[in-house]
Amino acid sequence: MSAPIQNNRINDLLTGRVGDATQTQPKPVDRSGPDFSAILEERLKVSSHAKTRLQSRDIQLDATQWQRVMDGVEKAAQKGAKESLVMVDDVALLVSVKNRTVITAVDQQHLKENVFTNIDSAVIV
Repeated sequence: MSAPIQNNRINDLLTGRVGDATQTQPKPVDRSGPDFSAILEERLKVSSHAKTRLQSRDIQLDATQWQRVMDGVEKAAQKGAKESLVMVDDVALLVSVKNRTVITAVDQQHLKENVFTNIDSAVIV
């Protein structure tokens, strides 16, 4: 027989222990990757408009890039910024620093001839 299944969720599904009320130990948290939504909800919200722009323009930021964005927002806040353009690699994010919310996202392809108004700062991270 092969080695036991190491993934507890799959093992529980295969052995029928899902939803078993007799299990008293909490299931271990899957740490295989960061929960980006939890990170963002704590420190930075993404508006529905920004989510749409990220999806429609196929903009995908990894954990390191999101961390750089959040660090940039923190720096802007320390300087008293309210609305900031945060540049990370080839992506521009318009962020309400005051509300800690990403308002929109633009990739390099769509940056040409764009004018960003109503911002009081720009942060390049």
